[in-house]
Amino acid sequence: MGLSTKDLVSEGGGGMAKTIAPGNHTLRINSMVLENFQFIDGAKHLILNVETEPIEGFEGFLIDKDDESKGRYKGQIGRVKASQYAYADGQTKSGIKIQRDRSLMMFLANLSKATGIMQWFEEQDNKFNSIEEFVKNFSDNAPLKDKYLDFCIAGKEYENKSGYTAYDMWLPKAENNKYAYGEEGSDRILKYDEAKHLKKLEVKPVDNFGDDDDFPTPGRTSSDFSLD
Repeated sequence: MGLSTKDLVSEGGGGMAKTIAPGNHTLRINSMVLENFQFIDGAKHLILNVETEPIEGFEGFLIDKDDESKGRYKGQIGRVKASQYAYADGQTKSGIKIQRDRSLMMFLANLSKATGIMQWFEEQDNKFNSIEEFVKNFSDNAPLKDKYLDFCIAGKEYENKSGYTAYDMWLPKAENNKYAYGEEGSDRILKYDEAKHLKKLEVKPVDNFGDDDDFPTPGRTSSDFSLD
């Protein structure tokens, strides 16, 4: 198998990036995974692996870089955290107790309502012994692979290994009865506002370039957790 040069760049044809950036998008969720938050024991980020609707003439990333027979994504993809802050047990400054697993289940329940799969969600009751098992089952088996929603995606810029600007992305909090996602065409979706929804990177000269990093996993910092 020869080395393909097509995945050494971040464009999928016509100068279009292979990954999404913060903004308003119509997306489906291909999968989701829980990732440990390194600064607090037991805290988790819920990562949504999303994809836009198919784009004509677009060549996306390989679905499996080790098996080209699986083909390529037909749209732009992205990793989006369900919340800017990690899910964890704790207590807010006002004394309200926060339960990690309950908060995660509430997110999945709301997502199920938005995608019309609430009956399936309720059928999973008491089938799993941990939130990790439940999320894996949801990712593998929830009937939402072809269901698209409108999203507002927030994020912050960072510099990847190649010296290019990339994004750590998340779903912003609801505001004034507007939400981060919902049915296509809904007027209740947050309108992306760069001033509110993007933390920009300080511009500085690029001295050199390292290995390419088209679709990176940014490091998590202590600022990724809050109980405010």
